[in-house]
Amino acid sequence: MTKNENENVNGDVDVDVDVDGDVNENAGRPALTLVIGGRGKTGRRVVERLRDRGDAVRVGSRVGEPAFDWDDPAGWGAALEGVDRVYVTFQPDLSVPGAPDLIGALASAAVAAGARRLVLLSGRGEESAELCESRLKVPGAEWTVVRASWFDQNFDESFFLDSVRAGEIALPVADAVEPFVDAGDIADVVVAALTDDRHVGRTYELSGPRLLSLADVADELSKATGREIAYVPVSAEEYRAVLRENGLPEEFVELFTVILDGRNAHLVDGVREVLGRAPKDFADYAREVAATGVWDV
Repeated sequence: MTKNENENVNGDVDVDVDVDGDVNENAGRPALTLVIGGRGKTGRRVVERLRDRGDAVRVGSRVGEPAFDWDDPAGWGAALEGVDRVYVTFQPDLSVPGAPDLIGALASAAVAAGARRLVLLSGRGEESAELCESRLKVPGAEWTVVRASWFDQNFDESFFLDSVRAGEIALPVADAVEPFVDAGDIADVVVAALTDDRHVGRTYELSGPRLLSLADVADELSKATGREIAYVPVSAEEYRAVLRENGLPEEFVELFTVILDGRNAHLVDGVREVLGRAPKDFADYAREVAATGVWDV
């Protein structure tokens, strides 16, 4: 579970192509990057960073023109036309049945269309995600894999926004610790992988700079917001009921319990390895987001 990209496509504009960018010497035109899930947590940040570089970008979504929909492979050709690089995020999660086959089919289609550079957002410590990674590595692909676990932004852009506002975060785990990673750091690594040949054929694991329990997270959020936010462990069945009430897949119970079973309870150095700097700390993230007012009640 790529924690959690949640690349649902919302917004007024769904496909954009900038005309400036690095020149593709073979075609005599600017290099073009397709960002799949370009309105999600990491995707929109990748789009912003590529545009800041002056690169050409196409934002792939189900409602764009041309559309990109994981469930409609027949339509991929139009989205891939003229594309040189692809940032691959999968909705809803790499653990779902059929994801490896779709990743492999996309990689083959991209290479056949002329897009050699492929960067996949994957999950740390997930066997199902590793199978998807293997399917990305088709002949002719210049691939890079970026593995991340829980995003900081899950608390303001996704699952737990309403929980933070309500002052209570409930999950079916107790003492697990996680090296929460910032989506901005992930995006910086992805852009480097898309645009720098030194990262071809590499797999990078990313984390934040320290391990935090969910109680620690609640404490940092309390400090940032100036009000009490508590972490409350619940049973799997209690959480399953919450997911049902909110129209979310009940399978997320298993994903949360598996991912937070300690397999990722260690720091890794991928951010520094790629970017030459330390990753953002959760406390800095919390202060920055609190200043926007998104958690105000």
